[in-house]
Amino acid sequence: MSTVHLTAVRLGGRPGMPLLILGPSLGTTAQTLWSEVARELARDFQVVAWDLPGHGTNSMVPEEPITIEDLAAGVLTLVDGMGEGIHPPRFHYAGNSVGGAVGLQLMLDAPGRVESATLICSAARLGTPAGWLERAEKVLASGTELLVPGATERWFAPGFAERHHGRASSVLHALGDTVDEGYAAVCGALAGFDLRDRLAEIEVPLLAVAGGRDESVPPAVVRALAEGVRDARLVVLEDVAHLAPVEDPETVARLVREHALGPTRDQLTVAELRDAGMQVRREVLGAEHVDRAMADATELTREFQHFITEYAWGGVWTRPGLDRRERSLVTLSAIICGGHHAELAMHLRAARTNGLSVAEIRELIIQTAIYSGVPSANVAFRIAQEVFADEC
Repeated sequence: MSTVHLTAVRLGGRPGMPLLILGPSLGTTAQTLWSEVARELARDFQVVAWDLPGHGTNSMVPEEPITIEDLAAGVLTLVDGMGEGIHPPRFHYAGNSVGGAVGLQLMLDAPGRVESATLICSAARLGTPAGWLERAEKVLASGTELLVPGATERWFAPGFAERHHGRASSVLHALGDTVDEGYAAVCGALAGFDLRDRLAEIEVPLLAVAGGRDESVPPAVVRALAEGVRDARLVVLEDVAHLAPVEDPETVARLVREHALGPTRDQLTVAELRDAGMQVRREVLGAEHVDRAMADATELTREFQHFITEYAWGGVWTRPGLDRRERSLVTLSAIICGGHHAELAMHLRAARTNGLSVAEIRELIIQTAIYSGVPSANVAFRIAQEVFADEC
């Protein structure tokens, strides 16, 4: 296996949010292919795209032949460098064309790392070995500029380049700027790529997206991919060719978000919101505590239990803007400042479940002493001492 250097391009969001890794199409860059999609997804994910060898921000070109397995290993190395104390980091993945091929390889090589995968205009085999080797030879002989004139018809549905000239021209310009040797190396990797016999092994949830106008990877080929994977579904974007993230970024972003995180909040019924809230409530407070609270509910309090499950846990704690650790910080501060000490012990335990250390909780209580008063902090420390007696 060859060592392949990949470069990460951060496109939005922030650490602590769900990690979404975006893979490129051959001849494109992280910025030109994914920037519009990333703008739509940055409120829900930490969005990081990567560049192929010789593409965009990645000037490194491998000296030896590479494989799709090598590229997948490079993605894992890249992600491991973003772990921020979480090892190994898990992530959602979306990739177009060769980026999708890398996603398939990741689902086989590291299924425990990939939470969901959206593969766009991609398949278990792309083109033919002879076709890729012939293209590599042409590029090495004449440069990637040779490919630019034909790329418009291959990449975009009729009329797109005229309607969205700026978007199309930036992608085509990136193709012409691609290092010839890097492009040829990826062609070589695609020539040896064929996972058609291994699709049944994949257990990661898969969304396969096809372009209805894509002649490079027709919908029938993408359908075969979806049918070969146990937990997969197919979506066809009728007026899109090969670069769906460029041609229809809003729809691609919606599909990626829904596949990774589930239906958007405005699509949930009241019952679904309550179910989502119950799941979070049990995960944060502990199943035993929640089950006891529900079992102890009377005719007087039962509706209130449903209310807090639906509105507090389903309506607020499931929102993507803050992670659970951050929500615990906010909740503890509000409880201490409001003097709601009867709730404090429960949420101190929840904060530990959500990843806060005792030292961080100590600092939070000290901070509240400044803004809500020393007496409130005094009571908070007394309760915390009881809760963390075995740790302090």
